[in-house]
Amino acid sequence: MKRHRHKKEAMKTKGDRPLRTLSLVYRCLLFFLFILGLVLIIGTIYGIFFHAGLSGYTPTTVMQKSNQNGQGQTFTGIGRIRVSTAGSQPGTVIIFVTFNYNPEDKAFSEELALRVRDFRETIVDYIGYFSIAELQRMSEESIKVDLLRRFNAILRLGQIETLFFSDFMIVE
Repeated sequence: MKRHRHKKEAMKTKGDRPLRTLSLVYRCLLFFLFILGLVLIIGTIYGIFFHAGLSGYTPTTVMQKSNQNGQGQTFTGIGRIRVSTAGSQPGTVIIFVTFNYNPEDKAFSEELALRVRDFRETIVDYIGYFSIAELQRMSEESIKVDLLRRFNAILRLGQIETLFFSDFMIVE
């Protein structure tokens, strides 16, 4: 009988090894999950308290400091646009539109950045409607006034006061 017991005890210890190994693997995984969770929680707390200013971030490629009249910044995000004109002999207009805005108005700044595609489409539609001869007869100031009215019709959170053309060339 003693022999029998010894075999059972020997089988128990041999049979427990996979359970002990599996238990060790689970403990290691739980430890790594705990460390990962701790890192995520500490990182979130650090991000909330020490980097709270990032929520109002505006892209620097779209905004530039203004030298004109000291009024905030100049919005240059629309960029240079080439537009084909209407008529039997279409030409090309190269135009670069900018305007001043108040960078302190975060909501309006974000709306401007989101409306760049609309501004570009408005310029293409407006300039593309006219022939070269019609554009040459129009004053640059009347084109600015019309585009300004169309831009402000798109905007909801603020208004643009004045448009500037850095480039306005009509190429036949």
